[in-house]
Amino acid sequence: MEHVYTHLVTLLADKFEVAADLIRPDATLGDLELDSLAVVELYVTLQEEWGVPLDDSEATAELTVDEVARSVTALLDSATAASTAASTTASTTASAANGTP
Repeated sequence: MEHVYTHLVTLLADKFEVAADLIRPDATLGDLELDSLAVVELYVTLQEEWGVPLDDSEATAELTVDEVARSVTALLDSATAASTAASTTASTTASAANGTP
C-alpha cells in the first residue's frame, strides 16, 4: 500500500499541481481542489498506470487520498491473487496431462 500511496502523492503533485504539503491520507480530493472532472481524470490515469479496473462512477471529491490508495491496492492484490491461482491451475493441468503428479 505504501508504494501505491507514494505514487498517488507524486501523481497529485505532478499532474494535478497539488501542493505536496496539502496531500495527507485524510485529505479529500475536494480538499485538494480537484473538481469532478479532475477526479475522473485521476481515476482514468490510475487505471492506465496500474492496469486496474477502477469504477469511474465511484470517483467523487469526497474520497480521501487514503481511500483511493486502498482501492488501488485492493485491486492490485486481487489481480495478483487471480494471476497466482491461474498459474497454479495451469501447472496442475499440465502435470495431469503429462501424467506427472
